[in-house]
Amino acid sequence: MFSKKNNISLSKDERKVKTAGFKMWVAWAFTAPIIIWMLFEMSGRVWPNRLVFNLGMIVLSTPVMFWLGKSTLRSAWIAISHKNANMDVLIALGTVVSYLTGFASLFLSLANYAGVAGMIMAFHLTGRYVEIKAKGRASQAIKKLLELGAKTAKIIVDGEEKEVPIEEVKLNDIMIVRPGEKIPTDGKIIEGESAIDESMATGESMPVQRKAGDEVIGATVNQKGMLKIKATKVGKDTFLSQVIKMVEELQGSKVPIQEFADKVTSYFVPSVLGIAALTFILWIIFPNSLGAITVWAQNFLPWVTPGLGILTAAIFATVAVLVIACPCALGLATPTALMVGSGLGAEHGILIRSGEAIQTMKDLKVVVFDKTGTITKGKPEVTEIIGEQKRELLQIAASLENASEHPIGQAVISKAKEKRIELLDINNFESITGHGIKGDIGGRKILIGNESLMRQFNIGINSDTKQIKEKLEDEAKTVMLVGIGGKLAGMIAVADTVKEDSAGAIAELKKMNVKTVIITGDNKRTGEAIAKKVGVDEVLAEVLPEQKVKEVQKLQEKYGIVGMVGDGINDAPALKQANVGIAIGTGTDIAIEAADVTLVSGKISGVIRAIKLSRATFKKIKQNLYWAFGYNIAAVPLAMMGLLHPVIAEIAMATSSISVIANANSLRKVKLD
Repeated sequence: MFSKKNNISLSKDERKVKTAGFKMWVAWAFTAPIIIWMLFEMSGRVWPNRLVFNLGMIVLSTPVMFWLGKSTLRSAWIAISHKNANMDVLIALGTVVSYLTGFASLFLSLANYAGVAGMIMAFHLTGRYVEIKAKGRASQAIKKLLELGAKTAKIIVDGEEKEVPIEEVKLNDIMIVRPGEKIPTDGKIIEGESAIDESMATGESMPVQRKAGDEVIGATVNQKGMLKIKATKVGKDTFLSQVIKMVEELQGSKVPIQEFADKVTSYFVPSVLGIAALTFILWIIFPNSLGAITVWAQNFLPWVTPGLGILTAAIFATVAVLVIACPCALGLATPTALMVGSGLGAEHGILIRSGEAIQTMKDLKVVVFDKTGTITKGKPEVTEIIGEQKRELLQIAASLENASEHPIGQAVISKAKEKRIELLDINNFESITGHGIKGDIGGRKILIGNESLMRQFNIGINSDTKQIKEKLEDEAKTVMLVGIGGKLAGMIAVADTVKEDSAGAIAELKKMNVKTVIITGDNKRTGEAIAKKVGVDEVLAEVLPEQKVKEVQKLQEKYGIVGMVGDGINDAPALKQANVGIAIGTGTDIAIEAADVTLVSGKISGVIRAIKLSRATFKKIKQNLYWAFGYNIAAVPLAMMGLLHPVIAEIAMATSSISVIANANSLRKVKLD
């Protein structure tokens, strides 16, 4: 199921982490003796003598530089040969210059920074390990999703139950799922009834009741009864595979602010090279003035070493500038926040396809909701039965409607089944177009339909009944009049009922200062009745599918950034037109494919979660970028003045990267509910 490809990429990521870890530990194995040896030198004792010390620094630093740090040096060389400058260029120049001072110190009166080169590279490799491990968490999120899936399935083959690997399950195979087992793949229940734990898909903790005819999602857990399920989707078409695909797409995408950061970085690195060259020149031209600053600073910065030779001081400051300015944290600022945000979203049933949606959603001014299947359940239900003998009225109506295929009639039949009412035999069934249906039950003539049908058969309707009927219709309900034996026996009201969470979600959006709009093909009275129930600000009624795009465009011109929430095929163009298209996960595949965000549970309260996730994720991205840029801007002047030891600069740079990763991971604590 999509897993072979992903498992290959996961093993690659794991190998990268292991390789980075190996390089880091071996680098420190060579660098630890350098540190101890340099501590002796800093205390005023060079052991055993200056020549051995200088040669020792070169010998210990060489494998760290040219074996373990080879990939960094190669990356820098490729960048330079392409007349480009990346982060590795700064590290490579800083370490190579430091390393070469080791050889120069054998012939000139120059401080030996070869050991410092090894230390800088060791810290850099440590930072790379932390970075690769952090990026590997993206794969870990996908790995977690993969682990949710069932590994085997029990299918019926030639009348017998057989256990097979999940990859061998084919479309239309009949699967047996017992209580406590995972449903192997997406399918439809053909026998049985059970409570299903769908939390892995929807983020909702309460199990849902599923029966024959209902769709179920692969990797969800059957809690109670035994089920027979026909496989309807396998492999890369399953819900879980689509989730993995969307998480991968988001983690591989860029938010607009990242493009800005990349552009700044493309100017930043060449600028740093210019600043480093300027630093070297200034120390050569004004050694006394800059040296006076280091003498003053040594009182409160213990690592500052005044009194260095002119060339040594110039190299010292230049290397510090190159190292401290390396914008490694910038490279981590956005991806780490996106990785954590996408994983958090998936856990709460919010699947975000693009980084752009993450950035845009926080600024929504208007959210447009399709009515049917989005605000409402999209399935007509009996809401009222009005008459003296309610049970008999429902039994007779359901029996006659059983011969009809009208959706409203199906709602009446479903209500009768729910109440375990037995249907009666009918005779002389006839559908009267535009009016209703008629037939005979137990020798009595039965009529179900509108006022015109009743008048046609001389059945009178009194004023009280008319008043009740009009009140129900004002509430966006379809009213069916039921005549039995030439008299009006009662009424049955059917409506597409509002989802339980719709009103609460609309109220929450208002608190966020987001305007809400319903767009529907229904008449204005129906649309306004639903809007009144849930508290929507504006209704766009009698809108044809092809007109929805134009209505979204008008709202964009009037208010700015618009989000569209829909579930049907006819919503797909409008979802594309909106700044952020949000598909209800219970809707059509076309709508989901056209959307930037999918709400798996089908509840519109997911829109609130998605906006909160967007705001929290983008806040972390901005914090990370501000920290990374601010740190570089503040530290470079100190390095230019010789107030930062190159090793201290590298430690600070590594700390900056770690702080960015830690800040991104704190996103996991954000409450979306």
